[in-house]
Amino acid sequence: MHIGIDVGGTNTDAVLVEGRRVLAECKRTTTADVTTGIVAAVGGLRQQLAFNPAAIRAVMIGTTHFVNAVVEGRGLAQTAAVRLGLPATKALPPFVDWPERLRQVIGGHGYLCHGGHEYDGRVISPLDEDELRGVAADIAAKGVRSVAISSVFSLVSDDFERRAAEILTAEVPGLFVSFSHEIGRLGLLERENATIINAALRELAEQIAVGLTESLTAQGIDAPLYLSQNDGTLMDLEYARCYPVATFSSGPTNSMRGGAFLSGLDDCVVIDVGGTTTDVGMLHHGFPREASSQVLVSGVRTNFRMPDVLSFGLGGGSVVRQRPNGVDVGPDSVGFRLSQQALVFGGDTLTATDVAVAAGLADIGDKALVRHLDRTLVSSVRDHVSDRIATQIDRMRTSPAPLPVVLVGGGSVLVPDEIEGVSDVIRPAHHAFANAIGAAIAQVGGEVDRVFAMAPERRDEVLDAARQEAVDRAVAAGARADSVRIVAVEEIPLAYLPGNASRVRARAVGDLVLDH
Repeated sequence: MHIGIDVGGTNTDAVLVEGRRVLAECKRTTTADVTTGIVAAVGGLRQQLAFNPAAIRAVMIGTTHFVNAVVEGRGLAQTAAVRLGLPATKALPPFVDWPERLRQVIGGHGYLCHGGHEYDGRVISPLDEDELRGVAADIAAKGVRSVAISSVFSLVSDDFERRAAEILTAEVPGLFVSFSHEIGRLGLLERENATIINAALRELAEQIAVGLTESLTAQGIDAPLYLSQNDGTLMDLEYARCYPVATFSSGPTNSMRGGAFLSGLDDCVVIDVGGTTTDVGMLHHGFPREASSQVLVSGVRTNFRMPDVLSFGLGGGSVVRQRPNGVDVGPDSVGFRLSQQALVFGGDTLTATDVAVAAGLADIGDKALVRHLDRTLVSSVRDHVSDRIATQIDRMRTSPAPLPVVLVGGGSVLVPDEIEGVSDVIRPAHHAFANAIGAAIAQVGGEVDRVFAMAPERRDEVLDAARQEAVDRAVAAGARADSVRIVAVEEIPLAYLPGNASRVRARAVGDLVLDH
């Protein structure tokens, strides 16, 4: 048996699954410290089905801990950004495009050093080891414990980043190091920014790993713990300690994977209506379509792997306001205070959940408390919701052909059964827990994203090598070797590089090895 948990802004959902069967499900209000909500959700599962904790072979968690920390600017470590590229790149130093508030939170310690490569692998300037030792002394004097190392075109050669880390950690033992070639993609500033965010989260990742482990131990569960990544796969706790940024957007990704699992569809639109937001994403071969452009994280431009998801402020907790020519639904939400502030629970705030209950779409709280709602208001809110969702589906399209839509999430009762431009609307069983189910059934992945010299006679050899490296990475991450398969290979010729250079991305996934 597995336990899947998804921590949302309003609710913490948990499911107990065995194979393809959902044995128990539980929804609890998310708590400010998050771990208390997780304990309550697992306790709710045990109330439904008295399972033996020793029978649990793995626990998978999708958490908003890390992205919330960046958005709120809390729990972030003082971080140094060391860029290898002098005499180039001086015009735009590290943190140049960061919001002032966030830069101050993590210190804004930027260092420009010699090193880096040209696009064809030639060295810009040799690494200056004494220069790096000087940086290490300054970092130590400022009490900085985490560093982000980026080098120009490190996706072509990562040698300088690794050597710089050796020098810095020799001078400052215990320093947390994040490498840009492991986190970001082509584009120096965006790749550097993603690496800085990851480095700033390293200390928090250590604390959260301990907290999550203790919350499960308190329930008598001693199974391996995995966190969901934003590509629909899993990472173990040790990997999460090093790459916390990989959890960003794992919530919507879990919902999309859960929607694919519950509906049996591999190519469709998945709409996840939660308590605070609605996420619209496209599934291709059962996995979320990736965003092809830069991604803004709390005002910082990044280019690490993220799902192509449209999120907007519409959910079960969204505040409803009447106006002379219609209604407004959201974007503000009562969030996890829904059970105190919504009308159906005796509160004084009109929410989308109240409208759903008044329309007979949901049976939550005391429906007598919303009988007074005007029918015109109820109809206007439903039309408003339908129009907004249809607009977002159109934005996700890559062709005019009608698409099937899978509705998941507890707030999906707000969505009508017919949507313009949609071939079929599917509400699978257990749809309210698709996010936790997506975590519970997730696989392990491995990815390669590098620039290769593609001589015509060696093209097949290079692509095969990239595929094998992706498979090897999946196995190293915990996938069962005989279950690993390649799910995507992408080759992008780079016309401005000599030597027939191409960017090659290969991705493999496989089932989790469970030794427990």
